[in-house]
Amino acid sequence: MLRWLTVPILTCVALLGGACSDTPDPVAGDGGNTSGHRVPDRLVVDIQSSSVSPELSVRFEAALAAVMHCDGVPGAVVSVDLGGAGGGRWVATAGVSDIESGDPMTADLQWPIRSITKSFTVTLLLQLVDEGLVSLDDTIDTWVEGIPGGDSITLGELADMTSGVPDYTGEAFVEDFTADPTARFTRQQLLDYVREGQPSAPPGAERRYINSSTVLLGEVVEQVGGEPFAELLEQRVTDALGLDDTFYPDSVEGFTDSHATGYQPDGDNPSDGDTLDVAPVNFTVFDTAGAMISSAEDLEAWAAALGRGDLLATATAEQRFDASPLVEGPEYDSYGMGIGELDQWWGHTGEGFGYTTLVMYDPTSGARVVALMNVSGLDQHPPTKLFRRIAGILQGSDGPDACGSA
Repeated sequence: MLRWLTVPILTCVALLGGACSDTPDPVAGDGGNTSGHRVPDRLVVDIQSSSVSPELSVRFEAALAAVMHCDGVPGAVVSVDLGGAGGGRWVATAGVSDIESGDPMTADLQWPIRSITKSFTVTLLLQLVDEGLVSLDDTIDTWVEGIPGGDSITLGELADMTSGVPDYTGEAFVEDFTADPTARFTRQQLLDYVREGQPSAPPGAERRYINSSTVLLGEVVEQVGGEPFAELLEQRVTDALGLDDTFYPDSVEGFTDSHATGYQPDGDNPSDGDTLDVAPVNFTVFDTAGAMISSAEDLEAWAAALGRGDLLATATAEQRFDASPLVEGPEYDSYGMGIGELDQWWGHTGEGFGYTTLVMYDPTSGARVVALMNVSGLDQHPPTKLFRRIAGILQGSDGPDACGSA
């Protein structure tokens, strides 16, 4: 989960859901009409395709509309694949991809997947473990010098969020980002912020969602794999799975094709939930913890591959599910090694700079859910709220109240 509001708030929640520091948040970048947007009153849900029962389709549509209405979500793309022979598939778009133009949301757009990136990064690490090139018991100081506690923090603890490593989204980072929201941040700059921080807990003591953990793992993957992260991702994951729209960008702008505009609460009127700012665009601040781009179709395939552990040895894939609740972080019921659990489904969520995302897989039925929305920084994570309702519907209930908690 990646959150960045435009009002003073804990920066751990504001950017990447990690370790906390009480500092003001940066504002959206210059250019264009960036503030004071209102979500259109009329919400149009367009069923792109449906092979589920009419009753299920109506209930999925109602759940999507309810969550978007309650949370003020401008637009969304959602897919539900029930798995198995004849299970059925449902794909819908809703709302707008851009408030100012009124362009409707479409299913073929590029999406920043934010922290779903973590699931790819950890998968790459675990592939290297399977090949005997690295061990989860190795300590991070083998590859990265100067990390507080680095001689006792293992790669396994970084992968399962029990490392206690300092997060990079502290006061120094926020100050630098605020000075120039369009500046390019290198991984080494982000790691320097980590070196300046204080651990949140001793290694292994608690499961706290810290984004520096996955940035560090990205550095290990590059050093051990011997290639840039983007190339390793392509060679080992996206090509293997046919994820043609999924990539790791090497620019501040990130996008290479059409995409929805991302929004966050209006910094000038933070108490007015009806107005939104255009969120900043800077993919380099996320690095291997959240910079990747994908599409709804690719993410549907990734939900299954991630949940099943398709690219990993069986024992390694099973190890990911050694999970427990986070003491701080996104709204997972429990979190394991690069994968989280919600209502006994497994997958990952993401949030930040105007976008919220979710991929989930049910190991019992093979069903999968993808939810992508172009807003971030709300009190809760709208795709998670929608997912819980969909999971409830599939279990014969309506799930939790759309206007209640996730």
